Amino acid sequence: MTRPARPPLPTRDGVGASSVALPSGPWSTVLDFLAQRLPAISPTEWAERMHAGDVLDDDGLPVPHDAPYRPQTRLHYWRALPFEHPIPFQEDIVFMDEHLVIADKPHFLPITPKGRYVQETLLVRLKRRLGIDTLVPIHRLDRETAGLIAFTVHPHERNVYQALFRERAVRKVYEAVAPLRADLALPLTHRSRLLESAHFMAMEEVPGEPNSETLIELIEGRPDEGLGLYRLSPHTGKRHQLRAHMHALGIPLVNDRIYPVLQAADPLDAPPDWRQPLQLLARHLAFDDPVTGQPRSFTSRRSLDWPPNLPPDPV
Repeated sequence: MTRPARPPLPTRDGVGASSVALPSGPWSTVLDFLAQRLPAISPTEWAERMHAGDVLDDDGLPVPHDAPYRPQTRLHYWRALPFEHPIPFQEDIVFMDEHLVIADKPHFLPITPKGRYVQETLLVRLKRRLGIDTLVPIHRLDRETAGLIAFTVHPHERNVYQALFRERAVRKVYEAVAPLRADLALPLTHRSRLLESAHFMAMEEVPGEPNSETLIELIEGRPDEGLGLYRLSPHTGKRHQLRAHMHALGIPLVNDRIYPVLQAADPLDAPPDWRQPLQLLARHLAFDDPVTGQPRSFTSRRSLDWPPNLPPDPV
């Protein structure tokens, strides 16, 4: 007999439940397993969460702190951090209907909970603001990048919208500020093979069949400042594609903390430095809506530091 599907767990303050599978192993209690598998949370805090009913089994029932370990099952819990540095920038909503939400994200705001941020993420903010627990982003945007990001409302429509990105049926246009290079003939289409490098987080170009392609155009140059405003139109969607391509061409984006040199992360106990946002903006997003059949076209209302706000020359 087929077991009926369990209703999805509710969100808590905009945060969806996380899940962890219980493999075969030596643990005698669920608490022993959680303390070893997820050590960022102390055993005492796990016990407190279980006592409060914040760890559930696959039937949605609270798991007591002394529950015996049962392999080949799953647990569900809600991520929470003791403290998050507030991100002092607000997202905007540029479009919303019964199928889609298109948000205009500020620099520094992560899309989904990860690492040092849970509540201070675009997804959780939107869930709290709109009261839509089923929101899911259908493409990626780096935390450091500002601009447009699309969310689906209904789970059963998610795949058809995501297919637009998989099949390269979405026109994406970015703007960026980067150095000028006099010997670089623009516009140009840059193609390369991008793979993860040995350095954490970074991508690098390697020999082989290209798997990434970007059209690069110069909108305006400021030779006196040595900077240009560029239009970047990716045909593919590799991670860090625009940042890696501009770096490979010798014109890395202004305020990029990964290319050409990976810089140290901000200390966890100190607020991040908001003064130098990455000069990359997801300006435009367009596609034919696979659900309604309507053409969709959206433009960010944000702007980059252009003309460049350079410090005055020393007297």
